Amino acid sequence: MNKNSPIKKCLFPAAGYGTRFLPATKATPKEMLPVLTKPLIQYGVEEAIAAGMDTMAIVTGRGKRAIEDHFDISYELENQIKGTSKEHYLNEIRAVITKCTFSYTRQIEMKGLGHAILCGETLIGDQPFAVVLADDLCDAPEKGVLAQMVELYKKYHCSIVAIEEVPKEDTNKYGVIAGNEIEPGIFMVKDMVEKPEPEVAPSNLAIIGRYILTPDIFDIIRETKPGKGGEVQITDALLTQAKKGMVLAFKFNGQRFDCGSIDGFVQATNYFYEKETKKEIEKAAKKPTGAK
Repeated sequence: MNKNSPIKKCLFPAAGYGTRFLPATKATPKEMLPVLTKPLIQYGVEEAIAAGMDTMAIVTGRGKRAIEDHFDISYELENQIKGTSKEHYLNEIRAVITKCTFSYTRQIEMKGLGHAILCGETLIGDQPFAVVLADDLCDAPEKGVLAQMVELYKKYHCSIVAIEEVPKEDTNKYGVIAGNEIEPGIFMVKDMVEKPEPEVAPSNLAIIGRYILTPDIFDIIRETKPGKGGEVQITDALLTQAKKGMVLAFKFNGQRFDCGSIDGFVQATNYFYEKETKKEIEKAAKKPTGAK
């Protein structure tokens, strides 16, 4: 592995069932649930593109065909609305499709996030890469969360996890880190625990769905035994990597919505609706008087 390689690939584990959103996710992938007019996974892909990545590797499962269809051209739809006032609705997704390449593989059995990432090895190869969990929808004021992490990788050349402070009573919902703060908001990881109960959690710094990983993580995952819930946990593999070298935890600048929960999904929808409404008002205010 060349540690100076630019990060061009982003892995999306997208094989989960989305049971918290049943019955909506019975036939629709949870990654395709829309926040306003865009599915969750498109927000993640756009964030990766903004961070300089051009290859999206997606780990899917049975019933996830809609994801592949979304990032493809629909000739019937294109033909139907070509030349009409509705054609502009496809501009955003067309731009995404032309800016990057999509490749897919399947996770045959649900054995945890670590296993899902390992399933993507054939699409990633021997180079550093990003991981986005589409459930975690992030918005940052200036630079996206992944772009912030890429900048950090250029300095330290090691695996990085994005973290945020959570209420102590919620630590049993997340992977939680402990470490030494080496720069403001940047921690060298000393410990990582998957979903610890509040009374034994090493901190309230929770890992969210953004990672940059070095490719040696694949061999480490292969050697990682199932942990919490009988699943192969990426936190266990990253702790092994931290003990062998260095893993950083990064308190990112921005806002994150847990769209794997109904509350978080509604909060995200309201937030992005208000944001888009504000944009439209500002755009209208800039139009010359009498302009259409």
